[in-house]
Amino acid sequence: RGQDAQALKLLIWELEKHLKSSSGASVVAIDNKIEQAMDLVKSHLMYAVREEVEVLKEQIKELMERNTQLEQENNLLKTLASPEQMAQFQAQVQTGGSPTGAAQALPPSGPTQVLSSAQNSGTSG
Repeated sequence: RGQDAQALKLLIWELEKHLKSSSGASVVAIDNKIEQAMDLVKSHLMYAVREEVEVLKEQIKELMERNTQLEQENNLLKTLASPEQMAQFQAQVQTGGSPTGAAQALPPSGPTQVLSSAQNSGTSG
């Protein structure tokens, strides 16, 4: 990037030099220098965009993996929850209550304990 910046400065300096002593022939040279400068700017922008795209692709991949993990966890919790707990959760969601409040209202023998047991037995085998 440093070399490109120096090249751009050189092009601008040459452009200014030609503008001060402009003649018919130097107008063509100026046009060429402007085109070179524009190409340089374009390449810088394309490089920056490509870098940003790569960062965003990585973030999307991580978010998709996290989403899949949370969906699996959610499905497991749904299967382990009692009908009463699901009804309470649905009621809180419909009234705009906090879903975490429903999870905190679960009795100690609820899905959280069962989930821990299921995870522990799943990892030991």
